[in-house]
Amino acid sequence: MADIPVAAADRIIRKATGLRVGNDAAMELAAVLEEIGSEISIEAGKLAKHAGRKTVKAKDIKLATR
Repeated sequence: MADIPVAAADRIIRKATGLRVGNDAAMELAAVLEEIGSEISIEAGKLAKHAGRKTVKAKDIKLATR
C-alpha cells in the first residue's frame, strides 16, 4: 500500500482533468508518485550529505528534480 493517500491522488486527477476517477487509477497514480518521490528523495539526500548536512532542505529537492 502506498504512503500517499489514494484520496489525494484522486483529487489530483480530478483537478487536472475534471473527469470522474476510477479507484484503480487513483491507486496507480499514488504508487507512481511514491516511486518518483522516493527517487527524488534519495538524490536530495545525497545532495544534503555532499553539502555536509544531515537535513534535507527544499533546495535539495529542487536540485534533485532537475
